[in-house]
Amino acid sequence: MSTFRILRHYALTRGLRTWRTRQALERWQERQIVRHVDRIRESSPFYREWWAGIASSDWRNFPLIDKTLMMQHFDRLNTVGISKDEAMALAGEGEETRNFKPSLQGMTVGLSSGTSGNRGLFLVSEREQDAWTGTVLAKLLPGGLWRKARIAFFLRASSNLYESVQRGRLQFQYFDLLEPVHELIGRLEAYRATVWVAPPSMLRMLGEAYAKGTLTVRPDKIISVAEVLDPLDRSVLEQTFGQTIHQAYQCTEGFLGASCRMGMLHLNEDVVHIEKEYIDPSTRRFVPIVTDFSRTSQPIVRYRLNDILTEAEGRCACGSPFTAIERIEGRCDDMLSLSHRVTGEPVPVFPDFVARAVIAASPAILHYRVVQRVGGELEVSIRHVGAETTEQIETKVSAELCALAERLECDLPDIRHVPYTFEPGVTKLRRVERERA
Repeated sequence: MSTFRILRHYALTRGLRTWRTRQALERWQERQIVRHVDRIRESSPFYREWWAGIASSDWRNFPLIDKTLMMQHFDRLNTVGISKDEAMALAGEGEETRNFKPSLQGMTVGLSSGTSGNRGLFLVSEREQDAWTGTVLAKLLPGGLWRKARIAFFLRASSNLYESVQRGRLQFQYFDLLEPVHELIGRLEAYRATVWVAPPSMLRMLGEAYAKGTLTVRPDKIISVAEVLDPLDRSVLEQTFGQTIHQAYQCTEGFLGASCRMGMLHLNEDVVHIEKEYIDPSTRRFVPIVTDFSRTSQPIVRYRLNDILTEAEGRCACGSPFTAIERIEGRCDDMLSLSHRVTGEPVPVFPDFVARAVIAASPAILHYRVVQRVGGELEVSIRHVGAETTEQIETKVSAELCALAERLECDLPDIRHVPYTFEPGVTKLRRVERERA
């Protein structure tokens, strides 16, 4: 680990590298990508064959890849000679022992949560780790590097990558989501963290403990990660802690986005290029196609994610030329499917439509989930407070979902109400989900 490299990337991110206009940023990105592609051709057998006959300057015409393809060709795609089997073995051992420190040939190895059906591996070199650390600290740390901070990091699995943020006056503690919640809250109370980094589902539990008085510490900054930040969760958390909830959009494919000082999520277009595959131009919804021009160990070039992002309507007041994102909505395969009442054709329904319908039913709703089962029925679960009965609120939720179906000219499937049982831990919270066969 190089302190100089970390400080260099911190300084570049904080302002040594700026662009006056969006056009200037895009010209700079183009130069970076063409040079990056030339390097990857030389070092990755998979990409050399995948891009055969296509000039580097014509990189936008390279065929897309996705997680399935990346994992299928992992051995020949990465540039450091690590096989999928040995990387998976090390990552699996870390999952079993909860010791995430061992590396492989100097590479940090990580394993994604696998919510899309298959787990993904990622490799990060020491140089890439330093660049990531400097960039993350610059974008997310309040007050700068020289202000003392205690970071509490809540995730299903830790990594050398995450622990590398512990530098100088910065303290770091990993909070394993597999531990009992009361133990996590006790540790957090003793640690007195000034920065919380956690999935929204865990933040909600911390918020409930804070409201009850079993947790008395309140951080300077709260950063939501790993799960979609639902409008309901954002609202409750901001009311509980009296501050803006920030976001970090980090996944196997790279550090893709971070909130600015205004609380608006921006794509990290100083390290990644995002092509927008619009699925609903009228509402600015798109699927991101990622090219990370900062990583060479495991190159990510024209990688199609399965996420749905909504682009902000205008430029953010912070003045950044980076694309502003109104919301990360969820995954493409979590769009519900309803039948058009006239044609019978399937009509995709964005998770955001469903979320806002449920939230509109009653301000007493604290938590909810809507799952469309394989047979088409909707399984709805809620947790609420107040004088209204569960049956009364369930009736209102059903009415709102019926009204949504009416607006879309669709038939509403059968609705089955079940108790709300989700607890944070091994699985990610998905408030709106479509079950796969």
